[in-house]
Amino acid sequence: MSNALTGTQLPSSFIELLTSLIRTPSVVGAEHSFFRVLQRELEERGAKVSWYEGVLVAQGNKPDSVMFSAHIDRHGLMCTGPNEFQYAAFVAGARSDLLGNSVGELLMKKIVDRFASETVFAYEPWSGAYRGQGVIDRTYICEYRNNLIFELKGMEHLVAGTPVAFTDRLKMTDEALVGQLDNVLTAAALVYMFEMGFQGTMFFTAQEEAGKSWRYLLEWFRRFGSSTNRLIVVDTSPYPDLETAKKQHLVLRNKDANASFNKELTGKLVSLCEENGISYQFKDQYVEQKNVELIAKGEEPHSIGSTEMGRIISSSNGLVDGTTLQIPTSGYHTLSESAPLESVSAFIKALTLLANLNSK
Repeated sequence: MSNALTGTQLPSSFIELLTSLIRTPSVVGAEHSFFRVLQRELEERGAKVSWYEGVLVAQGNKPDSVMFSAHIDRHGLMCTGPNEFQYAAFVAGARSDLLGNSVGELLMKKIVDRFASETVFAYEPWSGAYRGQGVIDRTYICEYRNNLIFELKGMEHLVAGTPVAFTDRLKMTDEALVGQLDNVLTAAALVYMFEMGFQGTMFFTAQEEAGKSWRYLLEWFRRFGSSTNRLIVVDTSPYPDLETAKKQHLVLRNKDANASFNKELTGKLVSLCEENGISYQFKDQYVEQKNVELIAKGEEPHSIGSTEMGRIISSSNGLVDGTTLQIPTSGYHTLSESAPLESVSAFIKALTLLANLNSK
Protein backbone atom coordinates (compact mmCIF):
# COMPACT_ATOMS: atom_id res chain seq x y z
CA MET A 1 0.00 0.00 0.00
CA SER A 2 1.46 3.38 -0.90
CA ASN A 3 2.81 5.49 1.91
CA ALA A 4 1.05 8.82 1.39
CA LEU A 5 2.08 10.19 4.78
CA THR A 6 5.86 10.33 4.39
CA GLY A 7 7.25 13.69 5.43
CA THR A 8 4.08 14.93 7.11
CA GLN A 9 4.40 16.98 10.27
CA LEU A 10 2.21 16.75 13.33
CA PRO A 11 0.17 19.87 14.18
CA SER A 12 2.03 22.09 16.65
CA SER A 13 -1.09 22.70 18.76
CA PHE A 14 -1.56 18.92 19.13
CA ILE A 15 2.05 18.49 20.27
CA GLU A 16 1.67 21.34 22.77
CA LEU A 17 -1.49 19.74 24.17
CA LEU A 18 0.10 16.29 24.43
CA THR A 19 3.22 17.79 26.06
CA SER A 20 1.02 19.36 28.73
CA LEU A 21 -1.24 16.34 29.32
CA ILE A 22 1.61 13.84 29.60
CA ARG A 23 2.99 15.81 32.56
CA THR A 24 -0.40 15.77 34.29
CA PRO A 25 -0.71 12.64 36.47
CA SER A 26 -3.53 10.14 35.91
CA VAL A 27 -2.67 7.01 37.90
CA VAL A 28 -5.16 4.13 37.65
CA GLY A 29 -7.82 4.66 40.32
CA ALA A 30 -6.79 8.29 40.95
CA GLU A 31 -7.81 10.04 37.72
CA HIS A 32 -9.98 12.83 39.16
CA SER A 33 -7.34 15.56 38.88
CA PHE A 34 -6.67 14.63 35.25
CA PHE A 35 -10.40 14.77 34.51
CA ARG A 36 -10.42 18.35 35.87
CA VAL A 37 -7.61 19.37 33.50
CA LEU A 38 -9.30 17.53 30.62
CA GLN A 39 -12.59 19.31 31.31
CA ARG A 40 -10.88 22.70 31.04
CA GLU A 41 -9.10 21.81 27.80
CA LEU A 42 -12.32 20.51 26.24
CA GLU A 43 -14.48 23.45 27.31
CA GLU A 44 -11.86 25.89 25.99
CA ARG A 45 -12.37 24.19 22.62
CA GLY A 46 -16.15 24.55 22.69
CA ALA A 47 -17.21 21.13 23.99
CA LYS A 48 -20.16 20.58 26.31
CA VAL A 49 -18.74 18.45 29.13
CA SER A 50 -20.59 16.17 31.55
CA TRP A 51 -18.82 14.22 34.27
CA TYR A 52 -20.10 10.86 35.50
CA GLU A 53 -18.54 8.23 37.73
CA GLY A 54 -15.57 6.90 35.80
CA VAL A 55 -16.29 8.68 32.53
CA LEU A 56 -16.13 12.24 31.24
CA VAL A 57 -18.36 12.92 28.21
CA ALA A 58 -17.66 15.74 25.74
CA GLN A 59 -20.20 16.60 23.07
CA GLY A 60 -20.69 18.97 20.17
CA ASN A 61 -23.88 20.05 18.39
CA LYS A 62 -24.39 16.67 16.67
CA PRO A 63 -23.68 14.17 19.46
CA ASP A 64 -25.05 11.15 17.56
CA SER A 65 -23.02 11.76 14.39
CA VAL A 66 -19.89 9.87 15.51
CA MET A 67 -18.68 8.47 18.86
CA PHE A 68 -15.10 7.88 20.03
CA SER A 69 -13.79 6.59 23.37
CA ALA A 70 -10.31 6.70 24.93
CA HIS A 71 -9.20 5.67 28.41
CA ILE A 72 -7.18 8.26 30.32
CA ASP A 73 -5.59 6.24 33.12
CA ARG A 74 -1.87 5.43 33.13
CA HIS A 75 0.18 3.01 35.17
CA GLY A 76 1.67 4.19 38.44
CA LEU A 77 1.87 3.27 42.12
CA MET A 78 -0.45 3.56 45.12
CA CYS A 79 0.75 4.01 48.71
CA THR A 80 -0.63 1.08 50.75
CA GLY A 81 1.28 1.61 54.02
CA PRO A 82 4.35 3.31 55.57
CA ASN A 83 6.95 3.40 52.77
CA GLU A 84 5.02 0.66 50.99
CA PHE A 85 3.69 1.04 47.47
CA GLN A 86 1.92 -1.31 45.10
CA TYR A 87 1.24 -1.28 41.37
CA ALA A 88 -1.88 0.88 41.10
CA ALA A 89 -3.62 -1.31 38.50
CA PHE A 90 -3.49 -4.26 40.92
CA VAL A 91 -4.89 -2.16 43.78
CA ALA A 92 -7.67 -0.61 41.66
CA GLY A 93 -8.56 -4.02 40.29
CA ALA A 94 -8.61 -5.55 43.81
CA ARG A 95 -6.23 -8.23 42.59
CA SER A 96 -4.70 -10.07 45.54
CA ASP A 97 -4.72 -13.56 46.96
CA LEU A 98 -7.09 -12.37 49.69
CA LEU A 99 -9.88 -12.28 47.10
CA GLY A 100 -8.81 -15.31 45.13
CA ASN A 101 -7.99 -13.14 42.11
CA SER A 102 -4.24 -12.93 42.35
CA VAL A 103 -1.90 -11.38 39.82
CA GLY A 104 -0.04 -14.02 37.84
CA GLU A 105 3.57 -14.65 38.85
CA LEU A 106 4.69 -14.23 35.24
CA LEU A 107 3.12 -10.75 35.07
CA MET A 108 4.72 -9.71 38.37
CA LYS A 109 8.15 -10.90 37.22
CA LYS A 110 7.66 -8.95 33.99
CA ILE A 111 6.97 -5.73 35.90
CA VAL A 112 9.35 -6.16 38.84
CA ASP A 113 12.41 -4.76 36.99
CA ARG A 114 10.58 -2.49 34.55
CA PHE A 115 10.74 0.71 36.61
CA ALA A 116 14.03 0.36 38.54
CA SER A 117 15.46 3.75 39.66
CA GLU A 118 12.67 5.71 37.92
CA THR A 119 11.82 9.15 39.30
CA VAL A 120 8.28 9.45 40.65
CA PHE A 121 6.08 12.10 42.26
CA ALA A 122 3.06 11.99 44.55
CA TYR A 123 -0.12 14.04 44.21
CA GLU A 124 -3.50 14.59 45.81
CA PRO A 125 -5.96 12.47 43.80
CA TRP A 126 -8.75 15.08 43.65
CA SER A 127 -6.92 18.38 43.31
CA GLY A 128 -3.71 17.15 41.72
CA ALA A 129 -1.68 19.10 44.29
CA TYR A 130 1.98 18.10 44.31
CA ARG A 131 3.08 16.03 47.31
CA GLY A 132 6.77 15.49 46.66
CA GLN A 133 9.27 13.64 44.50
CA GLY A 134 11.17 10.39 45.00
CA VAL A 135 12.94 7.52 43.31
CA ILE A 136 12.05 3.83 43.10
CA ASP A 137 14.63 2.18 45.36
CA ARG A 138 13.55 -1.44 45.44
CA THR A 139 10.92 -3.68 43.88
CA TYR A 140 10.19 -7.20 45.09
CA ILE A 141 7.49 -9.87 45.23
CA CYS A 142 6.23 -10.35 48.79
CA GLU A 143 6.19 -14.10 49.45
CA TYR A 144 3.53 -13.79 52.16
CA ARG A 145 1.01 -11.79 50.13
CA ASN A 146 2.08 -12.97 46.67
CA ASN A 147 2.04 -9.34 45.59
CA LEU A 148 4.41 -6.84 44.00
CA ILE A 149 5.82 -4.26 46.47
CA PHE A 150 7.76 -1.06 45.70
CA GLU A 151 9.94 0.89 48.14
CA LEU A 152 10.74 4.52 47.34
CA LYS A 153 13.38 6.99 48.49
CA GLY A 154 11.99 10.38 49.57
CA MET A 155 8.36 9.25 49.97
CA GLU A 156 8.36 8.15 53.61
CA HIS A 157 5.93 10.95 54.52
CA LEU A 158 3.08 9.66 52.36
CA VAL A 159 -0.03 8.00 53.79
CA ALA A 160 -2.00 5.08 52.39
CA GLY A 161 -4.23 6.05 49.48
CA THR A 162 -1.81 8.55 47.94
CA PRO A 163 -1.17 7.96 44.21
CA VAL A 164 2.38 8.14 42.84
CA ALA A 165 2.96 8.87 39.16
CA PHE A 166 6.04 8.32 37.03
CA THR A 167 7.80 11.57 36.14
CA ASP A 168 7.50 11.89 32.40
CA ARG A 169 8.00 14.35 29.56
CA LEU A 170 7.15 13.95 25.90
CA LYS A 171 10.17 13.27 23.73
CA MET A 172 10.27 13.39 19.95
CA THR A 173 12.83 11.69 17.72
CA ASP A 174 13.08 11.72 13.94
CA GLU A 175 10.94 8.58 13.92
CA ALA A 176 8.58 8.63 16.89
CA LEU A 177 6.89 10.25 19.85
CA VAL A 178 8.28 8.73 23.06
CA GLY A 179 6.92 8.67 26.62
CA GLN A 180 4.29 6.95 28.76
CA LEU A 181 1.87 7.21 25.85
CA ASP A 182 -0.81 4.68 26.81
CA ASN A 183 -3.29 6.22 26.61
CA VAL A 184 -2.71 9.95 26.86
CA LEU A 185 -1.68 9.92 23.17
CA THR A 186 -5.07 9.10 21.69
CA ALA A 187 -6.90 11.06 24.41
CA ALA A 188 -4.97 14.17 23.35
CA ALA A 189 -5.91 13.50 19.73
CA LEU A 190 -9.59 13.39 20.68
CA VAL A 191 -9.32 16.73 22.49
CA TYR A 192 -7.54 18.16 19.45
CA MET A 193 -10.51 17.12 17.28
CA PHE A 194 -12.69 19.68 19.09
CA GLU A 195 -10.13 22.30 18.10
CA MET A 196 -10.79 21.19 14.52
CA GLY A 197 -14.54 21.66 14.90
CA PHE A 198 -15.67 18.20 16.04
CA GLN A 199 -19.43 18.01 16.77
CA GLY A 200 -19.95 14.39 17.83
CA THR A 201 -19.40 12.64 21.18
CA MET A 202 -16.14 11.75 22.95
CA PHE A 203 -15.86 9.50 26.01
CA PHE A 204 -12.85 9.58 28.32
CA THR A 205 -12.85 6.63 30.70
CA ALA A 206 -11.08 5.77 33.96
CA GLN A 207 -9.51 2.52 35.21
CA GLU A 208 -9.12 0.73 31.89
CA GLU A 209 -5.81 -0.72 33.05
CA ALA A 210 -7.68 -2.27 35.98
CA GLY A 211 -10.32 -3.73 33.64
CA LYS A 212 -13.15 -1.47 34.87
CA SER A 213 -13.59 1.27 32.26
CA TRP A 214 -16.11 -0.62 30.13
CA ARG A 215 -18.51 -0.73 33.09
CA TYR A 216 -18.55 3.06 33.41
CA LEU A 217 -19.07 3.46 29.68
CA LEU A 218 -21.86 0.89 29.56
CA GLU A 219 -23.62 2.66 32.45
CA TRP A 220 -23.71 5.85 30.37
CA PHE A 221 -25.21 4.05 27.37
CA ARG A 222 -27.83 2.44 29.59
CA ARG A 223 -28.79 5.90 30.82
CA PHE A 224 -28.75 7.80 27.53
CA GLY A 225 -28.04 5.50 24.60
CA SER A 226 -30.41 4.84 21.71
CA SER A 227 -31.13 1.40 20.26
CA THR A 228 -27.99 1.43 18.12
CA ASN A 229 -24.75 2.91 19.41
CA ARG A 230 -21.79 2.60 17.08
CA LEU A 231 -18.64 3.34 19.00
CA ILE A 232 -14.98 3.55 17.95
CA VAL A 233 -12.59 2.85 20.85
CA VAL A 234 -9.09 4.30 20.32
CA ASP A 235 -5.87 3.22 22.03
CA THR A 236 -2.26 2.21 21.45
CA SER A 237 -1.38 -1.35 20.39
CA PRO A 238 1.88 -3.13 21.37
CA TYR A 239 4.49 -4.53 18.99
CA PRO A 240 7.84 -6.12 19.88
CA ASP A 241 9.98 -3.27 18.48
CA LEU A 242 9.72 0.04 16.63
CA GLU A 243 10.56 -1.45 13.23
CA THR A 244 7.67 -3.92 13.54
CA ALA A 245 5.36 -1.11 14.70
CA LYS A 246 6.35 0.99 11.67
CA LYS A 247 5.26 -1.70 9.20
CA GLN A 248 1.69 -0.35 9.35
CA HIS A 249 0.23 3.07 10.05
CA LEU A 250 -2.82 1.91 12.02
CA VAL A 251 -4.12 -1.20 13.75
CA LEU A 252 -7.66 -2.54 13.23
CA ARG A 253 -9.47 -5.55 14.71
CA ASN A 254 -12.17 -7.94 13.60
CA LYS A 255 -12.53 -9.18 17.18
CA ASP A 256 -10.85 -9.59 20.53
CA ALA A 257 -10.96 -12.38 23.12
CA ASN A 258 -14.43 -11.23 24.26
CA ALA A 259 -16.47 -10.56 21.11
CA SER A 260 -16.57 -9.96 17.36
CA PHE A 261 -16.69 -6.30 16.34
CA ASN A 262 -19.16 -4.50 14.06
CA LYS A 263 -18.33 -5.67 10.52
CA GLU A 264 -19.84 -2.66 8.74
CA LEU A 265 -17.99 -0.10 10.86
CA THR A 266 -14.74 -2.07 10.62
CA GLY A 267 -15.23 -2.21 6.85
CA LYS A 268 -15.69 1.56 6.81
CA LEU A 269 -12.30 1.96 8.48
CA VAL A 270 -10.72 -0.37 5.91
CA SER A 271 -12.19 1.65 3.03
CA LEU A 272 -11.09 4.93 4.61
CA CYS A 273 -7.53 3.64 4.96
CA GLU A 274 -7.34 2.26 1.43
CA GLU A 275 -8.79 5.40 -0.15
CA ASN A 276 -6.29 7.64 1.67
CA GLY A 277 -3.02 5.72 1.40
CA ILE A 278 -3.05 4.63 5.05
CA SER A 279 -1.58 1.17 5.65
CA TYR A 280 -3.18 -1.03 8.30
CA GLN A 281 -3.00 -4.43 9.95
CA PHE A 282 -5.64 -6.53 11.71
CA LYS A 283 -4.16 -7.30 15.12
CA ASP A 284 -6.24 -10.44 15.68
CA GLN A 285 -4.96 -11.89 12.39
CA TYR A 286 -1.38 -10.91 13.28
CA VAL A 287 -1.56 -12.72 16.64
CA GLU A 288 -3.26 -15.78 15.15
CA GLN A 289 -0.52 -16.05 12.53
CA LYS A 290 2.17 -15.78 15.23
CA ASN A 291 0.35 -18.45 17.24
CA VAL A 292 0.61 -20.91 14.36
CA GLU A 293 4.38 -20.42 14.48
CA LEU A 294 4.48 -20.76 18.29
CA ILE A 295 2.41 -23.96 18.31
CA ALA A 296 4.66 -25.43 15.61
CA LYS A 297 7.61 -24.83 17.96
CA GLY A 298 5.75 -26.45 20.86
CA GLU A 299 5.26 -23.10 22.63
CA GLU A 300 2.16 -21.63 24.25
CA PRO A 301 -0.02 -19.44 21.96
CA HIS A 302 -0.75 -15.83 22.91
CA SER A 303 -4.18 -14.36 23.58
CA ILE A 304 -5.56 -12.12 20.82
CA GLY A 305 -6.15 -9.56 23.58
CA SER A 306 -8.98 -8.02 25.54
CA THR A 307 -10.28 -4.53 24.74
CA GLU A 308 -12.78 -2.10 26.19
CA MET A 309 -14.84 -2.53 23.00
CA GLY A 310 -15.05 -6.31 23.25
CA ARG A 311 -16.09 -6.20 26.87
CA ILE A 312 -18.88 -3.71 26.17
CA ILE A 313 -20.19 -5.70 23.19
CA SER A 314 -20.25 -8.95 25.17
CA SER A 315 -22.05 -7.37 28.14
CA SER A 316 -24.50 -4.90 26.55
CA ASN A 317 -26.92 -7.38 24.94
CA GLY A 318 -26.81 -5.50 21.65
CA LEU A 319 -27.11 -1.99 23.12
CA VAL A 320 -23.55 -1.00 22.17
CA ASP A 321 -21.62 -2.11 19.09
CA GLY A 322 -18.54 -0.84 17.33
CA THR A 323 -14.86 -1.40 16.58
CA THR A 324 -11.36 -0.23 17.49
CA LEU A 325 -8.77 2.05 15.91
CA GLN A 326 -5.27 1.88 17.36
CA ILE A 327 -1.78 3.35 16.99
CA PRO A 328 1.01 0.73 16.81
CA THR A 329 3.75 1.27 19.42
CA SER A 330 6.82 -0.39 20.90
CA GLY A 331 7.94 -0.33 24.54
CA TYR A 332 4.36 -0.86 25.72
CA HIS A 333 3.61 0.09 29.35
CA THR A 334 6.99 1.72 29.88
CA LEU A 335 8.16 5.34 29.99
CA SER A 336 9.72 4.79 26.56
CA GLU A 337 6.66 3.69 24.64
CA SER A 338 7.28 4.85 21.07
CA ALA A 339 4.64 5.74 18.48
CA PRO A 340 5.85 6.23 14.88
CA LEU A 341 5.26 9.82 13.72
CA GLU A 342 3.60 8.60 10.53
CA SER A 343 1.18 6.46 12.55
CA VAL A 344 0.18 9.42 14.75
CA SER A 345 -0.30 11.55 11.63
CA ALA A 346 -2.40 8.80 10.02
CA PHE A 347 -4.47 8.47 13.20
CA ILE A 348 -5.29 12.18 13.28
CA LYS A 349 -6.11 12.08 9.58
CA ALA A 350 -8.45 9.11 10.08
CA LEU A 351 -10.26 10.83 12.96
CA THR A 352 -10.65 13.95 10.83
CA LEU A 353 -12.13 11.96 7.94
CA LEU A 354 -14.45 9.95 10.17
CA ALA A 355 -15.78 13.16 11.70
CA ASN A 356 -16.10 14.89 8.29
CA LEU A 357 -13.75 17.67 9.31
CA ASN A 358 -11.60 19.68 6.93
CA SER A 359 -7.92 19.14 7.63
CA LYS A 360 -6.07 22.20 8.88
